[in-house]
Amino acid sequence: MCGEKEMGAKRILVVEDDPSTRKAWRELIASWGFEVATAEDGFAALSAISSYDPHIMLLDLRLPRADGLSVLREMRERGQDVLTIVISGEGEIPDAVKAIKLGAYEYLSKPVDIAHLKHLLGNLVSHISVSEENELLRRRLMRAGELGDLIGTSPAMKRVMAMIDQVAPTSASVLILGESGTGKEVVAKTIHSRSSRAKGPYVAINCAALPDTLMESELFGHERGAFTGADHRREGCFELARGGTLLLDEIGEMKVELQAKLLRVLEECRFRRLGGTTEITTNVRVIAASNRDLEAALREGRFREDLYYRLNVFAIRLPPLRERPEDIPVLAERFIQDLSGSAQGKSVRGIDNACMELLKNYYWPGNVRQLRNVIERALIVTSGPLITAADLPLEITRPARAGGAVFEVTLGSSLDEVERELIERTLHFVNGNKARAAEILGVSLKTLYNRLERYQPRTQTEPA
Repeated sequence: MCGEKEMGAKRILVVEDDPSTRKAWRELIASWGFEVATAEDGFAALSAISSYDPHIMLLDLRLPRADGLSVLREMRERGQDVLTIVISGEGEIPDAVKAIKLGAYEYLSKPVDIAHLKHLLGNLVSHISVSEENELLRRRLMRAGELGDLIGTSPAMKRVMAMIDQVAPTSASVLILGESGTGKEVVAKTIHSRSSRAKGPYVAINCAALPDTLMESELFGHERGAFTGADHRREGCFELARGGTLLLDEIGEMKVELQAKLLRVLEECRFRRLGGTTEITTNVRVIAASNRDLEAALREGRFREDLYYRLNVFAIRLPPLRERPEDIPVLAERFIQDLSGSAQGKSVRGIDNACMELLKNYYWPGNVRQLRNVIERALIVTSGPLITAADLPLEITRPARAGGAVFEVTLGSSLDEVERELIERTLHFVNGNKARAAEILGVSLKTLYNRLERYQPRTQTEPA
């Protein structure tokens, strides 16, 4: 058992409806050096959790107004993380097991073994001390510009980190918006890792990477014989992510008909596999991401308004790299550390000043992803020990805006003509690399291919 001073700093909430039992628990636990508050029912317990902020809660399962399981469910919805020991009576073991699944630390059967309870509280005090140390370290790293795999010392990125810190412990849906390459999936993974679902699966699906005919099967799964080629049952993402987090990347590319089915799943937490007749319940936190202007898609009828507001409970907008050049040095340093294997035995210590100025002044249409690729290439070609301007690709040392590659629009041109010309010029600028062209244009690869197909007579000779 920990010392009196350490124990005295810890707050315990005892939730018990019987007045004499409640008083006895309070006096006993206080005699062990804890600060103790009590609540007589589930509603009072939820109020006390918010006002008293206990470290540990002793929770009877049988309570008036709201029972112990209801309290645990509401705590999960609110993102309130309190180490909880549930007390169960004879015949209540199934409910005690449910309580563990809802996040309770341990359950004790009546009559409670006092020596065991005292030992258990001592273990929890040690656990809390370690958790508090980890929290202090995390906050220190956040102030220094790190949260999980997110890096950045700019005010814009620190705001993003603060928002992640707020929303991660809750069960709220999150909509992550930002240009391609800004790190939307890194944000999604960070939210998952800092949530109560961190031990559950993390599943990501790119809505722009799959044909419309396959997307529904990927999300909801299918039964054998549901369509040609479906020779066995297959679980979809909503089943694979059960108890965890599902990222719907590039949600703006999902067809409207499928958006309606997705909305039903989000609202009712039930779905059917393709070709199935049985309703399957799901317990998944959904995070959506998009590099498109979803509000414009709403106005154009390409995105359902009800789904937008269902997903947009909490929005995080990631700033493009060109708006936070002060983050480039720390990002580049991290990439050098992570990609040191690309240097093939060369000792690369960093980047010289002239090279860093070029990196900070570049427009970065591909954002952080493009910066990482540039650093990886530089590690391959450099002779070390510092990366210099000579190790950078020409697009950075001779940026297009300084080299005369200008796209001019003639008044009187139609929007189709302007779009077609812009696509052609961009493809030429990136030597036919369609993935890179899509990043620069701010559209998905799927959208670019659709535009190319529309303008086939003009673009069929472009390099693949």
